[in-house]
Amino acid sequence: MPTAPSHPLLSVTEEPQPLNAPRSRADLFWSFSWLALQGFGGVLAVVQRELVEKKRWMSNAQFVEDWAVAQILPGPNVVNLALMIGGRYFGAGGAFSALAGMLFFPTLVVLAVAAAFGAVADLQAAQGALRGMGAVAAGLLMATGIKLMAALRLNVMGRRLCLALAALSFVAVALLRVQMIWLVLGLGPLSCLWAWRCLGVQAGARRTPGKS
Repeated sequence: MPTAPSHPLLSVTEEPQPLNAPRSRADLFWSFSWLALQGFGGVLAVVQRELVEKKRWMSNAQFVEDWAVAQILPGPNVVNLALMIGGRYFGAGGAFSALAGMLFFPTLVVLAVAAAFGAVADLQAAQGALRGMGAVAAGLLMATGIKLMAALRLNVMGRRLCLALAALSFVAVALLRVQMIWLVLGLGPLSCLWAWRCLGVQAGARRTPGKS
């Protein structure tokens, strides 16, 4: 059975290895198909629950790291994550299988729903229902974010700095209306450089046993 590589930004002495892994490319396809069919609005909550809590393909801390990479890459976050996981276990074939699972059945569902919704889109009740679903999706995202905060204690930069960066990002986007591209280009390189420095310090400490 394939095993996932460890993540460089996590403390491998504290972070347990994932218990399970995809059994085959077909397992990837059907798993991501089921995940995608649940992802109406609150996709982050669904992805975390399926991949971490149910499938046990990765830990919460590993999910946080992979999701961060998926967010800064072009394209939908969950599609990027599917490609990363599929490629990690089964190479290009695994990436294609995961991508096909993410897109095939949801595309059929979206086309059917779009055709049906066109007849009632102008009704006030339908518009109210959509606004209600938006509130539920926002709640799901907030709940998942709070759940994943515990994983920051394993990050090589430390929980306090990670929380400070998260708070700064929230203020920049939600209050100051800074465009995402400028936030990524500004805070992203600074965070990467600091994490690189922390990894160097950690590696130096391991090479000199007994040094405090």
